[in-house]
Amino acid sequence: MNLPENLPPSATRAAASRGPLPDLHPPREAGTLLPSPYFSPVLADTIDRVMHASAARVTGGVSPMAVLGAYMDWAAHLAGSPGKWLQLSEKAVRKSVRLANYASRCALHADAVQPCIESLPQDRRFSGEAWQRWPYNLIYQAFLLNQQWWHNATTGVRGVTRQHENVVEFATRQLLDVFSPSNYLATNPKVLERTLHEGGMNLVRGAQHFAEDWDRIMTGRKPAGAERFVVGANIAATPGKVVYRNRLIEVIQYAPTTPEVRPEPVLIVPAWIMKYYILDLSRQNSLVRYLTGQGYTVFMVSWKNPEREDRDVGMDDYRTLGVMAALDAVSAIVPGQRIHATGYCLGGTLLAIVAAAMARDGDDRLKSLTFLAAQVGADAVHQRKRGDLPRGHDVGAGLPRYAPDGRRLPAAALKRSDLVAHGA
Repeated sequence: MNLPENLPPSATRAAASRGPLPDLHPPREAGTLLPSPYFSPVLADTIDRVMHASAARVTGGVSPMAVLGAYMDWAAHLAGSPGKWLQLSEKAVRKSVRLANYASRCALHADAVQPCIESLPQDRRFSGEAWQRWPYNLIYQAFLLNQQWWHNATTGVRGVTRQHENVVEFATRQLLDVFSPSNYLATNPKVLERTLHEGGMNLVRGAQHFAEDWDRIMTGRKPAGAERFVVGANIAATPGKVVYRNRLIEVIQYAPTTPEVRPEPVLIVPAWIMKYYILDLSRQNSLVRYLTGQGYTVFMVSWKNPEREDRDVGMDDYRTLGVMAALDAVSAIVPGQRIHATGYCLGGTLLAIVAAAMARDGDDRLKSLTFLAAQVGADAVHQRKRGDLPRGHDVGAGLPRYAPDGRRLPAAALKRSDLVAHGA
């Protein structure tokens, strides 16, 4: 026991004679948790969970800390890249000169002035003759140049991780789109013309729609117009029946509508973040209806909405209780036949994982694999997004392609925009 130096000798001798004071918190074995004497860990964890859940409701599930971490990574590496600074400065000067030259040409020639920057093919915000008139043409051209400069600033910074670069580039583009001239009355010539034509009633209707949408969001109601869509009536109208159910999925069977029935069934695996009828929306745009009209017996996986008791469900559960269980159910109903499996979006990614595991285990029940809007070759997709792949490069090059009836298709028979079936 350590004693203060200024105690009198008598007090020092008395304290020493009593021996060391008992330890109120004796040491515990290594690896054991020490309960906090001041605050309950359960209560602290509950407070954090409530705060994070409340923030997720406002941000749509996006973590503000994850976005902040990505921007900190980008800003720190950009601050230490003087070469990138010089490059961005040069680009800013060149874009300013281009915009000034464009403005001068517009002042001298009112019509038929070539824009200094073109919109992307899918960007139709500034299409139409109204956007080519002064001063709106100069406003939107300045916006596009500024958007292009920020794309250069948020990409190609050495040291930034690929994931953080994608987050920063995407979030910055969304933020810039908020300030697009097409979003504001004073800078949108089309809206101004409509406002003058209707005497401002379009603005009144817009305010009413905003108030209704905000009320629906705050009260947890469905978006306006959702009541017009009724499952089984005008969406998911193809007749089917549930033939299998477990804690994670239901399997729906759709019978073929043709006199002749093809022997090999089709199993569709949609993403578990959406309803199964994403591929059975209506009579006019239903993959299920089309396949049954071609003589196929179709099986569809319908994922259960997760609840509190499902918080410990992992990827392997989605593999075994999801796709593998559905395959077992289809094999039991249509025994002895190989299966055409189709994966949509995230369901395609899961189906690719399942197919790889089946190949490892020698399970050859899959006749073919078809991926719709599914990301499998992530490295090649990221390379294409960054522009590292040569133009026209096919991410799926080298994979065999098959028609639904099993015929192997030559590569020239398919375009990049086609839905491609990859042989299992």
